[in-house]
Amino acid sequence: MVWLIILLVMGLMLSPMMWLRPSPQQQRMGQLREAARQSGIGVKLGDSPLHEGGQMVSYRWAYPSEYPGPRFVLVREAVASDALKAFMDGWRWRIEPIRPLPSEAKERLVTVLAELPADAKVVESSREALTLWWEESLGVDAFARHRDNILNLNQQLAGRSDEPAPRKLGFREMRDQARR
Repeated sequence: MVWLIILLVMGLMLSPMMWLRPSPQQQRMGQLREAARQSGIGVKLGDSPLHEGGQMVSYRWAYPSEYPGPRFVLVREAVASDALKAFMDGWRWRIEPIRPLPSEAKERLVTVLAELPADAKVVESSREALTLWWEESLGVDAFARHRDNILNLNQQLAGRSDEPAPRKLGFREMRDQARR
């Protein structure tokens, strides 16, 4: 009887530790995020760009600072309004780039969008980065192919900013601005 009480007490002491242990899904997502960070992708949990709001994970491929990217937002049709302009089957523009994308970059974008998993909701590009908003359904190995495709797209979009690059000031212009 004493042994039974000891086992019961030990079980009660160890059970909270089992609740704190990450689930297999949480372990998979942790491995995926760590692999993404090691390959230079910024991973961040933030406010979703969707109208429903809430938190969503974003994976960011940064553009080089001297080669900013174009501004656009593509939303998966399942979560987009019918009022948005269609880009391709399954995707709609929320913000369309001001300058048209070159044909090779547009073809790469179509390829990337067609191959993304169903839980990828938004693909966004800003001056700073190309960002994928998704729910992390893939494992590390399955994500590697998508990672490389998106990196290639990032490289093709780099330097195609919608805004002109800031002009560097000469000595006289800097002096004149300092006097004002």
